[in-house]
Amino acid sequence: MKLSVYGKGGIGKSTTSCNISVALAKRGKKVLQIGCDPKHDSTFTLTGFLIPTIIDTLQEKDFHYEDIWPEDVIYKGYAGVDCVEAGGPPAGAGCGGYVVGETVKLLKELNAFDEYDVILFDVLGDVVCGGFAAPLNYSDYCMIVTDNGFDALFAANRIAASVREKARTHPLRLAGLIGNRTSKRDLIEKYIEAVPMPVLEVLPLIEDIRVSRVKGKTLFEMAEQDPSLNYVCDFYLNIADQVLALPEGVVPSEAQDRELFTLLSDYYLNPPKAASVSVEEELDLMMV
Repeated sequence: MKLSVYGKGGIGKSTTSCNISVALAKRGKKVLQIGCDPKHDSTFTLTGFLIPTIIDTLQEKDFHYEDIWPEDVIYKGYAGVDCVEAGGPPAGAGCGGYVVGETVKLLKELNAFDEYDVILFDVLGDVVCGGFAAPLNYSDYCMIVTDNGFDALFAANRIAASVREKARTHPLRLAGLIGNRTSKRDLIEKYIEAVPMPVLEVLPLIEDIRVSRVKGKTLFEMAEQDPSLNYVCDFYLNIADQVLALPEGVVPSEAQDRELFTLLSDYYLNPPKAASVSVEEELDLMMV
Protein backbone atom coordinates (compact mmCIF):
# COMPACT_ATOMS: atom_id res chain seq x y z
CA MET A 1 0.00 0.00 0.00
CA LYS A 2 1.21 3.48 -0.87
CA LEU A 3 -0.13 6.58 0.91
CA SER A 4 0.36 10.29 0.27
CA VAL A 5 -0.21 12.92 2.95
CA TYR A 6 -1.02 16.47 1.85
CA GLY A 7 -2.27 19.64 3.51
CA LYS A 8 -1.78 23.34 3.99
CA GLY A 9 1.77 24.45 4.77
CA GLY A 10 2.43 24.34 8.50
CA ILE A 11 -0.72 22.35 9.28
CA GLY A 12 1.24 19.46 10.81
CA LYS A 13 1.62 17.02 7.92
CA SER A 14 5.02 15.70 8.97
CA THR A 15 4.10 15.28 12.63
CA THR A 16 0.92 13.51 11.58
CA SER A 17 2.75 11.37 9.01
CA CYS A 18 5.38 10.21 11.49
CA ASN A 19 2.78 9.21 14.06
CA ILE A 20 0.71 7.37 11.45
CA SER A 21 3.86 5.53 10.30
CA VAL A 22 4.54 4.43 13.87
CA ALA A 23 0.89 3.41 14.31
CA LEU A 24 1.15 1.25 11.18
CA ALA A 25 4.38 -0.28 12.53
CA LYS A 26 2.62 -0.98 15.84
CA ARG A 27 0.06 -2.92 13.80
CA GLY A 28 2.84 -5.16 12.54
CA LYS A 29 3.50 -3.53 9.19
CA LYS A 30 6.90 -2.81 7.69
CA VAL A 31 6.81 0.89 6.87
CA LEU A 32 8.89 3.26 4.76
CA GLN A 33 8.27 7.00 5.08
CA ILE A 34 9.53 9.18 2.23
CA GLY A 35 9.89 12.89 2.93
CA CYS A 36 9.17 14.88 -0.24
CA ASP A 37 10.34 18.31 0.81
CA PRO A 38 13.62 20.12 0.03
CA LYS A 39 13.77 21.07 3.75
CA HIS A 40 14.26 17.31 4.38
CA ASP A 41 12.65 17.48 7.83
CA SER A 42 9.74 15.07 7.34
CA THR A 43 11.30 12.19 9.28
CA PHE A 44 12.87 14.31 12.03
CA THR A 45 10.53 13.06 14.76
CA LEU A 46 11.26 9.46 13.76
CA THR A 47 15.07 9.69 13.67
CA GLY A 48 15.82 12.70 15.88
CA PHE A 49 18.08 14.30 13.26
CA LEU A 50 18.02 15.54 9.66
CA ILE A 51 19.09 12.52 7.64
CA PRO A 52 21.07 12.91 4.37
CA THR A 53 18.88 13.23 1.30
CA ILE A 54 18.71 11.05 -1.78
CA ILE A 55 19.50 13.97 -4.07
CA ASP A 56 22.67 14.73 -2.06
CA THR A 57 23.73 11.10 -2.23
CA LEU A 58 23.10 10.95 -5.98
CA GLN A 59 25.18 14.07 -6.52
CA GLU A 60 28.04 12.60 -4.50
CA LYS A 61 27.96 9.53 -6.80
CA ASP A 62 27.64 11.61 -10.00
CA PHE A 63 24.16 10.09 -10.40
CA HIS A 64 25.59 6.59 -10.83
CA TYR A 65 22.69 4.64 -9.40
CA GLU A 66 24.67 1.40 -9.46
CA ASP A 67 27.07 2.83 -6.84
CA ILE A 68 24.34 3.41 -4.24
CA TRP A 69 23.29 0.85 -1.65
CA PRO A 70 20.10 0.88 0.44
CA GLU A 71 22.02 1.76 3.60
CA ASP A 72 23.29 4.91 1.86
CA VAL A 73 19.81 6.42 1.72
CA ILE A 74 17.52 4.48 4.11
CA TYR A 75 17.76 5.23 7.83
CA LYS A 76 16.09 3.38 10.67
CA GLY A 77 13.67 5.40 12.80
CA TYR A 78 11.60 4.86 15.92
CA ALA A 79 9.54 1.63 16.06
CA GLY A 80 11.50 0.26 13.11
CA VAL A 81 10.07 2.70 10.59
CA ASP A 82 12.53 3.16 7.72
CA CYS A 83 13.08 6.74 6.59
CA VAL A 84 14.09 8.40 3.32
CA GLU A 85 14.38 12.08 2.52
CA ALA A 86 14.14 12.96 -1.15
CA GLY A 87 15.59 16.42 -0.69
CA GLY A 88 15.35 18.84 -3.56
CA PRO A 89 16.89 21.64 -5.56
CA PRO A 90 18.07 24.89 -3.97
CA ALA A 91 15.27 27.27 -3.01
CA GLY A 92 13.85 28.97 -6.08
CA ALA A 93 15.56 26.65 -8.54
CA GLY A 94 14.43 23.42 -10.13
CA CYS A 95 11.39 21.23 -9.50
CA GLY A 96 10.68 19.26 -6.35
CA GLY A 97 8.50 16.88 -8.34
CA TYR A 98 11.47 15.86 -10.47
CA VAL A 99 13.37 14.92 -7.32
CA VAL A 100 10.45 12.78 -6.14
CA GLY A 101 10.58 10.97 -9.47
CA GLU A 102 14.31 10.37 -9.11
CA THR A 103 13.74 9.10 -5.57
CA VAL A 104 11.16 6.57 -6.71
CA LYS A 105 13.42 5.51 -9.59
CA LEU A 106 16.33 4.87 -7.22
CA LEU A 107 14.23 3.00 -4.66
CA LYS A 108 12.85 0.78 -7.40
CA GLU A 109 16.38 0.04 -8.62
CA LEU A 110 17.25 -0.94 -5.05
CA ASN A 111 14.11 -3.15 -4.94
CA ALA A 112 13.11 -1.19 -1.85
CA PHE A 113 9.44 -0.93 -2.82
CA ASP A 114 9.08 -4.69 -2.72
CA GLU A 115 10.24 -4.93 0.89
CA TYR A 116 7.55 -2.83 2.58
CA ASP A 117 3.92 -3.32 3.49
CA VAL A 118 3.25 0.42 3.51
CA ILE A 119 5.08 3.32 1.84
CA LEU A 120 4.03 6.78 3.01
CA PHE A 121 4.87 9.94 1.05
CA ASP A 122 4.87 13.11 3.17
CA VAL A 123 4.51 15.92 0.64
CA LEU A 124 5.14 19.65 0.99
CA GLY A 125 2.80 22.29 -0.31
CA ASP A 126 -0.90 22.97 -0.36
CA VAL A 127 -1.82 24.37 -3.79
CA VAL A 128 -0.78 21.35 -5.80
CA CYS A 129 1.05 21.86 -9.11
CA GLY A 130 2.13 18.96 -11.31
CA GLY A 131 5.47 18.64 -9.53
CA PHE A 132 4.06 18.61 -6.00
CA ALA A 133 1.35 16.18 -7.15
CA ALA A 134 3.94 13.66 -8.44
CA PRO A 135 3.64 11.31 -5.40
CA LEU A 136 -0.04 10.82 -6.25
CA ASN A 137 1.13 8.97 -9.38
CA TYR A 138 2.44 6.18 -7.14
CA SER A 139 -0.24 6.22 -4.41
CA ASP A 140 -3.28 4.11 -3.65
CA TYR A 141 -4.71 6.64 -1.19
CA CYS A 142 -4.33 10.32 -0.39
CA MET A 143 -4.98 11.72 3.08
CA ILE A 144 -5.45 15.45 3.64
CA VAL A 145 -4.44 17.09 6.92
CA THR A 146 -6.46 20.16 7.85
CA ASP A 147 -7.82 22.03 10.82
CA ASN A 148 -11.15 23.72 11.43
CA GLY A 149 -9.94 26.90 9.74
CA PHE A 150 -10.82 28.68 6.51
CA ASP A 151 -7.36 28.61 4.89
CA ALA A 152 -6.64 24.94 5.58
CA LEU A 153 -9.98 23.83 4.14
CA PHE A 154 -9.53 26.06 1.10
CA ALA A 155 -6.17 24.32 0.54
CA ALA A 156 -7.79 20.92 1.15
CA ASN A 157 -10.23 21.64 -1.66
CA ARG A 158 -7.34 22.34 -4.06
CA ILE A 159 -5.73 19.04 -3.05
CA ALA A 160 -9.05 17.25 -3.58
CA ALA A 161 -9.04 18.68 -7.11
CA SER A 162 -5.60 17.18 -7.75
CA VAL A 163 -6.81 13.78 -6.50
CA ARG A 164 -9.76 13.96 -8.86
CA GLU A 165 -7.45 14.84 -11.74
CA LYS A 166 -4.95 12.05 -11.00
CA ALA A 167 -7.74 9.50 -10.52
CA ARG A 168 -8.53 9.84 -14.22
CA THR A 169 -5.41 7.84 -15.07
CA HIS A 170 -4.37 6.18 -11.78
CA PRO A 171 -6.13 3.86 -9.29
CA LEU A 172 -6.07 6.64 -6.69
CA ARG A 173 -8.69 7.41 -4.03
CA LEU A 174 -9.02 9.99 -1.29
CA ALA A 175 -9.10 8.12 2.00
CA GLY A 176 -10.33 11.22 3.84
CA LEU A 177 -9.56 14.25 5.96
CA ILE A 178 -7.56 14.29 9.17
CA GLY A 179 -8.36 17.20 11.47
CA ASN A 180 -5.24 18.19 13.39
CA ARG A 181 -5.13 20.09 16.68
CA THR A 182 -8.57 21.65 16.66
CA SER A 183 -11.16 22.13 19.39
CA LYS A 184 -14.07 22.35 16.93
CA ARG A 185 -15.10 20.72 13.66
CA ASP A 186 -18.07 22.79 12.53
CA LEU A 187 -16.27 24.32 9.53
CA ILE A 188 -14.99 20.85 8.54
CA GLU A 189 -18.57 19.57 8.65
CA LYS A 190 -19.73 22.51 6.55
CA TYR A 191 -17.06 21.74 3.95
CA ILE A 192 -17.88 18.03 3.64
CA GLU A 193 -21.53 18.93 3.13
CA ALA A 194 -20.41 20.67 -0.07
CA VAL A 195 -17.66 18.18 -0.96
CA PRO A 196 -18.58 14.76 0.47
CA MET A 197 -15.60 12.82 1.80
CA PRO A 198 -14.77 10.76 4.89
CA VAL A 199 -13.27 12.29 8.04
CA LEU A 200 -10.77 9.75 9.32
CA GLU A 201 -10.10 11.48 12.65
CA VAL A 202 -10.11 14.86 14.37
CA LEU A 203 -7.29 15.28 16.88
CA PRO A 204 -8.02 17.62 19.77
CA LEU A 205 -6.09 20.79 20.53
CA ILE A 206 -3.21 19.19 22.43
CA GLU A 207 -0.01 21.15 22.98
CA ASP A 208 2.05 17.95 23.21
CA ILE A 209 1.49 17.35 19.49
CA ARG A 210 3.30 20.59 18.70
CA VAL A 211 5.93 19.97 21.38
CA SER A 212 6.70 16.53 19.94
CA ARG A 213 7.91 18.18 16.75
CA VAL A 214 10.33 20.39 18.68
CA LYS A 215 11.59 17.44 20.71
CA GLY A 216 12.15 15.29 17.64
CA LYS A 217 9.99 12.49 19.04
CA THR A 218 6.72 10.92 18.05
CA LEU A 219 3.81 10.90 20.49
CA PHE A 220 4.35 7.16 20.86
CA GLU A 221 7.92 7.69 22.05
CA MET A 222 6.87 10.48 24.40
CA ALA A 223 4.14 8.22 25.80
CA GLU A 224 6.79 5.75 26.95
CA GLN A 225 7.85 8.32 29.55
CA ASP A 226 4.42 9.89 30.01
CA PRO A 227 1.62 7.26 29.84
CA SER A 228 -1.00 10.01 30.04
CA LEU A 229 -0.30 10.58 26.32
CA ASN A 230 -1.44 7.08 25.35
CA TYR A 231 -4.91 8.35 24.56
CA VAL A 232 -3.39 10.66 21.90
CA CYS A 233 -1.67 7.67 20.28
CA ASP A 234 -5.07 6.01 19.99
CA PHE A 235 -6.12 8.66 17.46
CA TYR A 236 -3.27 7.68 15.16
CA LEU A 237 -3.89 3.97 15.70
CA ASN A 238 -7.50 4.55 14.66
CA ILE A 239 -6.34 6.21 11.42
CA ALA A 240 -3.97 3.30 10.76
CA ASP A 241 -6.74 0.75 11.35
CA GLN A 242 -9.05 2.52 8.92
CA VAL A 243 -6.40 2.62 6.19
CA LEU A 244 -5.41 -1.02 6.73
CA ALA A 245 -9.07 -1.96 6.28
CA LEU A 246 -8.65 -0.89 2.62
CA PRO A 247 -11.47 1.67 2.53
CA GLU A 248 -13.29 2.33 -0.71
CA GLY A 249 -12.34 6.00 -0.48
CA VAL A 250 -13.76 8.63 -2.83
CA VAL A 251 -12.90 10.50 -5.98
CA PRO A 252 -13.91 13.96 -4.78
CA SER A 253 -15.72 16.57 -6.83
CA GLU A 254 -14.13 19.72 -5.49
CA ALA A 255 -16.06 22.95 -5.03
CA GLN A 256 -15.28 25.88 -7.30
CA ASP A 257 -12.91 28.34 -5.64
CA ARG A 258 -15.30 31.29 -5.54
CA GLU A 259 -18.22 29.16 -4.35
CA LEU A 260 -16.14 27.64 -1.56
CA PHE A 261 -14.75 31.04 -0.60
CA THR A 262 -18.29 32.36 -0.22
CA LEU A 263 -19.54 29.26 1.61
CA LEU A 264 -16.77 29.18 4.19
CA SER A 265 -16.45 32.92 4.69
CA ASP A 266 -20.21 33.37 5.17
CA TYR A 267 -20.32 30.51 7.65
CA TYR A 268 -17.22 31.80 9.43
CA LEU A 269 -18.53 35.36 9.71
CA ASN A 270 -22.14 34.41 10.45
CA PRO A 271 -22.11 31.13 12.38
CA PRO A 272 -25.54 29.62 13.08
CA LYS A 273 -26.94 30.65 16.44
CA ALA A 274 -27.86 27.98 18.92
CA ALA A 275 -31.59 27.40 19.10
CA SER A 276 -33.11 29.57 21.84
CA VAL A 277 -35.00 27.90 24.66
CA SER A 278 -38.34 29.36 25.65
CA VAL A 279 -39.21 30.27 29.22
CA GLU A 280 -41.80 27.45 29.32
CA GLU A 281 -39.19 24.90 28.19
CA GLU A 282 -36.74 26.14 30.82
CA LEU A 283 -39.40 25.76 33.52
CA ASP A 284 -40.20 22.24 32.30
CA LEU A 285 -36.50 21.33 32.50
CA MET A 286 -36.24 22.80 35.99
CA MET A 287 -39.23 20.78 37.11
CA VAL A 288 -37.72 17.58 35.76
